[in-house]
Amino acid sequence: MFRHCQHTDVRYGTMTTRKDIDQKALKNKLLSHRQEILDDTQTSKESREPVELDQTSVGRLSRMDALQDQAMALETNRRRHVELLHIDAALKRMEDGTYGYCLSCDEEIPEKRLEIDPTASVCVDCAR
Repeated sequence: MFRHCQHTDVRYGTMTTRKDIDQKALKNKLLSHRQEILDDTQTSKESREPVELDQTSVGRLSRMDALQDQAMALETNRRRHVELLHIDAALKRMEDGTYGYCLSCDEEIPEKRLEIDPTASVCVDCAR
């Protein structure tokens, strides 16, 4: 097995690119999903703002509901942030020429896996 460096293929000293996958389509899918996440994050900004704790304007149960809604919105935002990190990492691997190779074992990630999850950074065996 030959290890793939970040920018070069050890065997040939040149950047590696997978010819069996449609990187342009996968990149467009990643960019589109990234924009959707950014749009959703902007739309839900209000629900992450601090909850007013004035008992005269809102009942106790309503405040509890508002706090729970805020906690769920904050967690959703955290998950969106993690997903953006995964997308940005996949786009970086595309630029580096290492996209489509497992970060653990350097084997090719199957095309079907990348079509299902373009952010996949490890093969199925290493993901187990």
